Amino acid sequence: MPVAALSDPHMGDAAKNPERSEKIIAFILFLGIVFFGIAGAAYVQNWSPWTFGGALGAGLFALGFGLTAWGKYLMPQGPFVEERHTLASTPEERDSMSAALVERSAVVVKRRKMLGGLFAAGAGVFGIVAAFPLIRSLGPLPGTSLETTGWRKGMVLVDSSGRPVRRDTLVVGGIMTVYPQDTVDPQNGFITDQGQAVDQTVLIRVSDQPFTTEPGRENWTPDGYVAYSKLCTHLGCPVGLYEQELELLVCPCHQSMFNVRNGAVPQFGPAPRPLPQMYLGYNDDGYLIAMAPYNQPVGPGFWERNS
Repeated sequence: MPVAALSDPHMGDAAKNPERSEKIIAFILFLGIVFFGIAGAAYVQNWSPWTFGGALGAGLFALGFGLTAWGKYLMPQGPFVEERHTLASTPEERDSMSAALVERSAVVVKRRKMLGGLFAAGAGVFGIVAAFPLIRSLGPLPGTSLETTGWRKGMVLVDSSGRPVRRDTLVVGGIMTVYPQDTVDPQNGFITDQGQAVDQTVLIRVSDQPFTTEPGRENWTPDGYVAYSKLCTHLGCPVGLYEQELELLVCPCHQSMFNVRNGAVPQFGPAPRPLPQMYLGYNDDGYLIAMAPYNQPVGPGFWERNS
C-alpha cells in the first residue's frame, strides 16, 4: 500500500499524507537552524541587539513549532479505544495486525530519522550559540594575574607623566600616585597598555627621617618615604585621601582608614587586611626604586588568595 494511502483512524488528516507534512516541518526546522546561525553571527560580529535577539527568538520559535507540528500531524492521535472481545486472535487478524504495524512503523521511523536529525541539529546549533557568552564574554581565566603586579626589583617610581621620583620630589606631608617606569609613556604622559590598575601605588612622605612600620621593615622607608598599594583591601577602590595630622590613608568609598606608620593596618571601616607595603630604596641616579615586588597579592580577596 502506498504511504499516501494510509487510513489509520488514529492519525490526523495531515498524517494520512505524511510526505507533504514532513517537508513542511523539515523546512521549519531548517529555518530554526538558519536563525540560530544568524544569531551566532550577530553576537560575534557585534551587530544590532535587535538582530541578535530577533534571530534567537525566531530560531527558538521555529524549533518549538516544528517539534509540536511533528507530534500533532505525523504521530498517531488519541484517544485510543480497543474493543475487548476474545483475547485470542484468528490467524488472519494476527497477520493483518503484523502487516499494519510493519507498514506504519516504517513510515514513522523513516520520518523520525530525518526530522529527528534536523531537530538535533537545531538544538545543537542553539547550544553552541547559547555558549557564546560563556566562551567569549567572560574573557580569559585570570590564572595567577591576581597574585602579581607590574612591579619588579629595581623599577623606578614615576608619576603619571613619566617623571621619576627623586629624594626631594615631595615635602613632608606630600602624597602622590606612582607607577612602574616601564608602564608610563614619558612623551604623552599616560599609562600604556602594559600598565595595570593593580600597579597603582600611593607614595607619602610621612617625615624626613626613616621609620619602621613593622619588625623586619627597618629599611623600607628612606628619608621618610612610605609606599602602599592604592587598592583598598575591601573592594578595590583607590585609597587616595591622606589625613596628615592623624597619618591615616582613607578610602573614599566606604571610609576604611589605614595607619601609614604601622604598616597600613585598618583602623576603621570594613577593610579586612592592611594595604601591602612596597620596599623602597634609591638607585645610583638618586631615583626612588622598588627594592622588591609586593610580597603579597594587592586589592580585595579572591578564592585562591592564601594571604
